[in-house]
Amino acid sequence: MTSRSLPRLLAGLALLPFAHAEPLPESLREPVAAVRAVSAEGRGNVAAAAAWQKLAGTDAKHIPALLTAMDGANDYALNWLRSAIETIADRQRGALAESVAALERFLGDTGHSPRARRLAFELLTRADATKASALLPGFLNDPGNELRRAAVQQLADAAAAKAKAGDKAVAVGDFQKALAAAREADQIEGIAKQLTELGEKVDLQKTFGWVTRWKVIGPFDNTGGAGFNQAFAPEQGLEFSAETDGLKGKVSWRDFESKSDYGLVDFNQPFTSLKSVTGYAAAEFWSDSARPVEVRLGCKNGWKVWLNGKFLFGRDEYHRGVEIDQYRLAAQLQPGRNVILVKCLQNEQTEDWTKEWEFQLRVTDAQGTPIVSTK
Repeated sequence: MTSRSLPRLLAGLALLPFAHAEPLPESLREPVAAVRAVSAEGRGNVAAAAAWQKLAGTDAKHIPALLTAMDGANDYALNWLRSAIETIADRQRGALAESVAALERFLGDTGHSPRARRLAFELLTRADATKASALLPGFLNDPGNELRRAAVQQLADAAAAKAKAGDKAVAVGDFQKALAAAREADQIEGIAKQLTELGEKVDLQKTFGWVTRWKVIGPFDNTGGAGFNQAFAPEQGLEFSAETDGLKGKVSWRDFESKSDYGLVDFNQPFTSLKSVTGYAAAEFWSDSARPVEVRLGCKNGWKVWLNGKFLFGRDEYHRGVEIDQYRLAAQLQPGRNVILVKCLQNEQTEDWTKEWEFQLRVTDAQGTPIVSTK
């Protein structure tokens, strides 16, 4: 942190929304500013370490204000501030009980940092576990996944207990409610498994919101990995009725619909198992309005993604594993018709574990709520 940046940070701290917390005392404003100035590659760590000592040594009554200081902080600063707050709480466990009302008010303000609110919940649990548990159901549709996840888990655990006690109807209803609120893949899969064991069918395609209807074209060349940077015809303009030159003659677009629970678009199905090749998939996605979204992709092959002709991102890597929402690409839908284009490449490896030539894709909000095409 430079001497020129400190006044700006201090001025910014003066504007932080302390409406439901004791104002940060003057003696802590500079240490907080030093911690919030930490950035990548250790920049500001020396000043932050000295500031942390002052913060960690302060009174527990200042915890709500320090939680508020987490609003808008980068990940590095959040870690420093969380550590200081936890140290205070460990040192003054008895004093946490005096902050229950302030922590509860802090939790109720969804404008605060999701990580700060999650920490506030953990502190409230230490101070009054019964009150914290009673508040959890109110976070089932919380805009922060940190608290939503805990609320979903509480409901799913209650459903499991009902199922064990033989109350299947109530258990199924609670599991379905939990599934509707879940946003993270492991929770969705876990709840879906429990519903399936109770004899209920779960539509995972719909739950995740996969894009399943595509047009595909290929194969094109990828000898020696050269296809990643080569702009084949689909990158130059999408004409779904046109033929173009492929790897071994003319190729054209064909319809493909994924039947996989996980929305997998498997190029081996229409094009057979090939190596050193490139394929493309395009999907129309309709929106009632302009809105920011995340295009979430899972793929173990080389790939690139475009939305409405704008390149979003790509990775020239192969067979390193795949998981749901492996890549999250910030994007902007336009009103009406949008077009998603995916380039998926296969390399020359021939081992059994390299045969997959596929991807999965969905469109969500920042929290992971599926957004589906309106047509």
